[in-house]
Amino acid sequence: MRHWIGHRDGIYHPPFLFLLFFLFVFCTSGSYAWAAKTIPGDYGRPFSFADLAEKWGPAVVNISTTQTVKSGRGLYGNMPRHFFDQDDFFRRFFGDMPEREYKQNSLGSGFLISSDGYIFTNNHVVAKADKIKVKLSNGKQYDAEVKGKDPNTDLALIKIKADEKLPCVQLGDSDKLRVGDWVFAIGNPFGLDHTVTVGIVSAKGRVIGAGPYDNFIQTDASINPGNSGGPLFNLDGEVVGINTAIVAQGQGIGFAVPVNLAKDILKDLKEKGHVTRGWLGLSIQDITTDMADNLKLQDRRGAIVGQVFPGDPADKAGIKTGDIIKAIDGRKIENTQELLRVVASLPVGKKVEVLIFRNGQELRKSLVVAERKDSREIASGKKINGRLGLTVQEVTPEMARILKLTDKGGVVITRVDQDSPADDAGLKVNDVILQINRVRIQSLQDYTGELARSEKEETVMFLVKRGDGAMFVTLRREQKK
Repeated sequence: MRHWIGHRDGIYHPPFLFLLFFLFVFCTSGSYAWAAKTIPGDYGRPFSFADLAEKWGPAVVNISTTQTVKSGRGLYGNMPRHFFDQDDFFRRFFGDMPEREYKQNSLGSGFLISSDGYIFTNNHVVAKADKIKVKLSNGKQYDAEVKGKDPNTDLALIKIKADEKLPCVQLGDSDKLRVGDWVFAIGNPFGLDHTVTVGIVSAKGRVIGAGPYDNFIQTDASINPGNSGGPLFNLDGEVVGINTAIVAQGQGIGFAVPVNLAKDILKDLKEKGHVTRGWLGLSIQDITTDMADNLKLQDRRGAIVGQVFPGDPADKAGIKTGDIIKAIDGRKIENTQELLRVVASLPVGKKVEVLIFRNGQELRKSLVVAERKDSREIASGKKINGRLGLTVQEVTPEMARILKLTDKGGVVITRVDQDSPADDAGLKVNDVILQINRVRIQSLQDYTGELARSEKEETVMFLVKRGDGAMFVTLRREQKK
């Protein structure tokens, strides 16, 4: 028996209806597949991170540290040390009272990268710790040993010994991340074990003044104190970043070290305990608009050489002050930060070609990469004064925005060495040095020049801006040996 379906505009045969339905499904399946890839979850059902959190959560650990801290003197133990360096009022009336010692506890996060107990975390989580305890998601606790530290990237490798194979993460490829990609973090904010937060990649390549190799992933997944050292995952369950920093004044702004950077230094941390980086023997800076106009450059790509250190690879290769570095070892250089990262990744002893621009012509120079020593930095506007123990750089627009600086000039502290004069005086990362010995500091050149002029003096006085306030700090130089 034949079946017919009535319609006010005519009559449709069943096989024809089936054909229409098939064409509709075929033509729209591509768009539905696209939507499934770009919008997490199926139509009509919200996406859940539960399976990912359940699978990878056990590889995330809680890190607690104990540190012995020396306070100030006697009844005035809470006052910073530099107070006594500037005013000896209390010394005259109370004498040199002994310093007190007390235990300071702190919390952080980390994640297992191998079943035999290697853990990645932040250097600032474990840097000054006397004891390190690691607690797993099952409640088991272990003593941890620091295997390697790298203050320049704020990464550290620690290890625990267990009688069983431990759960571990998979390391992904942070270069494949795109702005707008979903990510999720697992950590221990404020001591709340295994907290899961979700967000997107807000930006890449952020420079926030944390160190010479800044290349942060910015995310709006909630990152809080205690998340430091914890993993940032992609939707494949791969670690793509190590959560490191936050903007205290803002909400939903966190920063993670790209996991590819961590993978690059893992071998050195395991085998040497520190990272070996390349060194060319020069200081560089970004090309400003005024420089580009003055030099008649078509664009601002590259980095301009500010100083060449005698006897180092760049000097031997014939590179000069004012040269613009366009490429190193075949890798194009867009700016200072990229040059720093490229040079740092070069193997010591490797012969490389440097493409420079000088007087309207491109030149190629060959040099052999040397090893960078801790007593010097190849940074745009960065240099360590070994007798003070701090690293500074000129304030970039990004830093000025984050630090809420309204006045131009000054140099920002990006590193303070432990037990150095700068550390003893209470200086901190992100402090901005406005004056040295009452002389206003507008640039790195002012900073190095004034320190050189006062080299023979035992003490040097800084005017430092911290937050919304400013204070004078006196440093006592280490005596040359």
